[in-house]
Amino acid sequence: MRVLTANKAFLIWFDRAGNSRACRRGGRVSGRRRKHSRGFTLVELLIAMAIILTISAIAVPNLMAAIDQARIARAVGDIDAIEDDIAAYQTIYGVLPDDLSQIGDANYLDPWGNPYQYLNHSTMKGNGQPRKDKFLKPLNSDYDLYSMGKDGQSSPPLQAKPSQDDVIRAANGDYVGLAANF
Repeated sequence: MRVLTANKAFLIWFDRAGNSRACRRGGRVSGRRRKHSRGFTLVELLIAMAIILTISAIAVPNLMAAIDQARIARAVGDIDAIEDDIAAYQTIYGVLPDDLSQIGDANYLDPWGNPYQYLNHSTMKGNGQPRKDKFLKPLNSDYDLYSMGKDGQSSPPLQAKPSQDDVIRAANGDYVGLAANF
């Protein structure tokens, strides 16, 4: 080792590889290149953030679509359960209920927080409106039962934009699902 400079505070020299080294008198040796870094550089943090944001941008829309599908499936299951309650009421009393409160389902909310809509066609009583298909014919001959869907709005014909996201009962219970798919 050759000493280049020596003063009261520092000692500077070259090692065998030709790298310059410096040390405080009585302190640790330090050089230009640090072999063991104790943190991340700003560039490393920015790259990690970019990777995380890219993965999030891909995953979040898929997650939201999966949540929407789960809510639709829950609404279909709820409508099936309400149908069973209506059938039990009809078996006991011989008539369809005038509204969902007669079967204990008046406060039953769909997955989007709206009450289920019901209309008895024989008495035209209930909180719903008569639903119609694309040919403007009634969906059911006995009663209509549906959820107003994600937007919370509905219109009698299924082709209307507010009705496309409704979860409906159609063909007298043979179809329960999205209005857009009927």
